[in-house]
Amino acid sequence: MQTLLLAALVAVQAPAETTYRVELVRAAPGQLLELIELYETRMPYYDAAGERRPAIIRHSQGDHWDLMVIAPIGSIEEYFAPARIERRREASDRMAGRGGMSSEEFARARQSLVAWREETFFEGPPFEDLAPRFRDAGLFHVEMFIALPGKLDALLEQRRMENAYLGMIGRDHNAIFRKRMGGAWDVMTIGLYRDLPHFAAGGSATADQEEIAAKAAGFRGAGYIGSYLRSLILRHNDTLAVPVRP
Repeated sequence: MQTLLLAALVAVQAPAETTYRVELVRAAPGQLLELIELYETRMPYYDAAGERRPAIIRHSQGDHWDLMVIAPIGSIEEYFAPARIERRREASDRMAGRGGMSSEEFARARQSLVAWREETFFEGPPFEDLAPRFRDAGLFHVEMFIALPGKLDALLEQRRMENAYLGMIGRDHNAIFRKRMGGAWDVMTIGLYRDLPHFAAGGSATADQEEIAAKAAGFRGAGYIGSYLRSLILRHNDTLAVPVRP
């Protein structure tokens, strides 16, 4: 068990290497399909600007947002570097010149279809590690947290401990994201699953094995994982979502 714990911790405690620009959007009433179409038609802009295309997932049940748009940007410093800003501006001009939308036109069109919008920059797993998991997933479990004062580091550690526990009972770990700037959320985790049965299925571990794994991961026991998490957070929203395929 100690060997399994060490391997799990090595897997989940690797330093974050990619920053993600995460946009949460709630469509105006009756405008969700039009909003999805708008984001889909925006994809060639990212290609023209030399940016990676974002992933888009659609709310199924849970929180009040309709779409999450997740764009890997490398780092904030790189993203806001003058040369890269100029490259995006030039791509915007080229898109407008070819009969598409400039960035300003896209923003105006989005505003007409959106009732609420929030943007946050998160540091998360390396893009090369996360991209194939996103590509293969058919269901996402998104959890977003606001930490109690002084509890942010403990919250992040709890998320890593839970990932270690999941690994030891034969379940996939969650992708962990920490806010760099933007919205109110301090931490976000995303679980990636094939489908709803995969999400609902438990691991193959027995109750005794789960108890041993929880204690090895640093919890008092399997029954204390959720209560310990609750002791660290002011707010917790969770959502089940499905992919939008551009």
